[in-house]
Amino acid sequence: MPPSYFQMDNPAAILSLLRPTPGDKHKKSSSSGGLLRMFKLFPMLTSGCKMVALLGRPRRPLLKDSASTGTIFGYRKGRVCLAIQDDPHSVPVFIIELPMLTSLLQKEMASDIVRIALESETKTHKKKVLEEFVWAVFCNGRKMGYSIRRKQLSEDELHVMRLLRGVSMGAGVLPIPNDKETDGELTYMRARFERVVGSKDSEAFYMINPDGVVPGPELSIFFVRSR
Repeated sequence: MPPSYFQMDNPAAILSLLRPTPGDKHKKSSSSGGLLRMFKLFPMLTSGCKMVALLGRPRRPLLKDSASTGTIFGYRKGRVCLAIQDDPHSVPVFIIELPMLTSLLQKEMASDIVRIALESETKTHKKKVLEEFVWAVFCNGRKMGYSIRRKQLSEDELHVMRLLRGVSMGAGVLPIPNDKETDGELTYMRARFERVVGSKDSEAFYMINPDGVVPGPELSIFFVRSR
């Protein structure tokens, strides 16, 4: 059964996501497979990256917004980054290093539902919600910490965007820049996301299920500005 949408025109409803649900403290998940548990084999692309087809759940949009490209990437022993683009060829409209390790996110992705929520406590509403800089980050109801949206891409982030230019969906391991000491392999996951704008203070991105793919884990990303 397709998941229900949250009332996107009511930021208070989205903030309810930020409270842990009963049993969270006792939830057990396996890190084996990590990001790749969400995928099936996908044809090899000319970039040489190992690609796999993204899983999700079919859903009907609340509003007719253009699908966006979302990328989650990072070194296995480092922090994970989130980038949102209008399409794979464009400059990210939003990019941030999340206050959580890639290994931790992999454990969360072993479950059926992953909800990443970013909350801005900015009181002014002169900016669009994705233009805010300081964010409190939550994953499946647990507060991870704070992050600041990037104004410019770092060398590693630019490296990933260049390698994935033109790639609409997939996951795997990317080549590491030459002569660079790293914290393990550089992994990534990219998918198309349905963008739902609830109000000037709330937006959500729901992972889109490719046609013909068996339903799998849900991944949703919420942006909300406190009123």
